[in-house]
Amino acid sequence: MRSLLFVPADSPRKLEKSLTSGADAVIIDLEDAIAAGQKAAARANAAAFIKEASAVPSHPPLFVRVNGLESGLTDTDLDAVLPSKPSAVVLPKGEGGASIIHLDAKITAREAMFGIDDGATRIFAFAIESATALFLAGTYAGSSQRLIGLTWGSEDLSYEFGGMSSRDKDGGFFEPYRFARTLCLAASAASKVAAIDTVYADFRNPEGLRREAAEAARQGFTGKMAIHPAQIAIINEVFAPSPEKIAWARAVSDAFAAAPDKGAVAVNGVMYDRPHLLHAEQLLKQAT
Repeated sequence: MRSLLFVPADSPRKLEKSLTSGADAVIIDLEDAIAAGQKAAARANAAAFIKEASAVPSHPPLFVRVNGLESGLTDTDLDAVLPSKPSAVVLPKGEGGASIIHLDAKITAREAMFGIDDGATRIFAFAIESATALFLAGTYAGSSQRLIGLTWGSEDLSYEFGGMSSRDKDGGFFEPYRFARTLCLAASAASKVAAIDTVYADFRNPEGLRREAAEAARQGFTGKMAIHPAQIAIINEVFAPSPEKIAWARAVSDAFAAAPDKGAVAVNGVMYDRPHLLHAEQLLKQAT
């Protein structure tokens, strides 16, 4: 997953446009984008849209962000949308592996109730949106086989810290938020799931988005969330492996395939060991 586009569940027009946005996944939002009085209508709209979209050839995977476990609304959200079989449930305000285990149990019960294959519904989680979550980042590993990716949210974290903003005057993150970003990356690596960077809210600033996405890609993130369709092309371009990287990955992979008993191989005069092979295989997987 390179790009994940947020779309409010109460906007049929935006939901329809999301199918042709080019996003690798669409997140139908039942949480922050929906006012309290509109939750019920948004649930019904999300469920109907997923059912209709399933008939569209080559539609992107459709995720649903439910309200957090602490909200008291998660069960109602799941009861409404899971029968339509979304690809994944997005958990906001995750607080460690225990929250993933909790959500997994809720999904497992409903898959049985609604005749959905066990394990078919995946989980994508906001690993760090609270101060507590910072201390629990290392507990996501092994929490659930449903877990496919982790991300983080700077705005919720800023609110909890009592800060005026998560960014400096140049648009870069202040130190507490860089730390949260690093912990999200580490939690994803430890859990062996996709690391997805947070949104870039200034959607009218493509160069700022490109700069931040490129920085995230260099650090090890495999994708970034988006709040506007105009951001998708840039995100997809930045996180797609370059032809040079793909050529390097193929060369390393071929060298190890030709020498399966060796722990290190030489490619163009440079020695590479098994961790390089794992990275090469990951790049080739992304390319396809």
